[in-house]
Amino acid sequence: MEETKISMYQLYKDMLTSYLKNKSEHALYHAQQFSKEMMEKDMSPEETVSLHLSVFQELAEDLPEEVVDSFDLLLEVMIGYGLAYREHQSLRDRQRQIESELNVAARMQKSLLPNGEISLDSVDLGVISVPAGKMSGDYYDYSLDEYGNIGVAVADVIGKGVPAAMSMSMIKYAMDTLPEQRLEPGALLESLNRVVERNIDSDMFITMMYGFYHPEDHYFCYASAGHEPGFVYNAEKDSFESLEAKGLVLGVSPKVSYKQDVIDLNVGDFIVLLSDGVTECRVDEEFIEREQLVQMIRKYKHLSAQEIVEQIYQDLEKAQEFQLRDDFTLLILRRKV
Repeated sequence: MEETKISMYQLYKDMLTSYLKNKSEHALYHAQQFSKEMMEKDMSPEETVSLHLSVFQELAEDLPEEVVDSFDLLLEVMIGYGLAYREHQSLRDRQRQIESELNVAARMQKSLLPNGEISLDSVDLGVISVPAGKMSGDYYDYSLDEYGNIGVAVADVIGKGVPAAMSMSMIKYAMDTLPEQRLEPGALLESLNRVVERNIDSDMFITMMYGFYHPEDHYFCYASAGHEPGFVYNAEKDSFESLEAKGLVLGVSPKVSYKQDVIDLNVGDFIVLLSDGVTECRVDEEFIEREQLVQMIRKYKHLSAQEIVEQIYQDLEKAQEFQLRDDFTLLILRRKV
């Protein structure tokens, strides 16, 4: 340790001597390199000031007393600054570690969501889901069973951050354990409710809408657990109606039943499921009205389902100056033939 101090002292002495003699850019470059070595050796700001004073006193004889005394004041300032700086560095390192861990968690969370295409010529499916932060409290799912029926779901965890994301993961795995009930929306929500009620805190709950489309008989059966109502578009009438179903949110009570509703879908009709992050988007500093959202969907209804959801997202993102206030999920299922 003593050898290191001597080495740093000599290096600084040579560097300062060179600069005072020549005032060269080369000496300033060496100063930058020296500062890196100081950081590697974890020298504090007050140690640096003390080093400078010691070297300067050796090089410049008979320094005025007030100059020497001024360094005493500077040392005290640097001691306080050094403590605050080291605390700041520690907090920044911790923040970087948390940021890295959140990035890993966000990638893992994203891997839980379906990303393949539905290989069924009779339907057109589009979905977009964008988190407001690193982690999302929204969940969506779509799947094709062995009979050719398509199950779709959108859920929203009431909460933010990691707890909401963990709850979303729980929903994913719970649904994967209920394959025999995928075509019974009411029964599926009842089963999920029991899982949620046992495994999340009392101040959290989950809303969800789940349904399935039967391509042979052309009907959509669905149930809701207190979720944001979706829409159904009637191509023949060129009209939108709310897709509403009453049901208690998941996680409040262990024994809840959910009523199912069925609607017929003709060619060109489509189902719209969404999270409240869509309807809570602001246009001109006010929440978007459902009728405004309908008009936006109508504007793009000639496009594919995926193009529709992407256009809606782009328009609403722009209206909010590219700053989402809540997780955004929008799903469209259209009957093609």
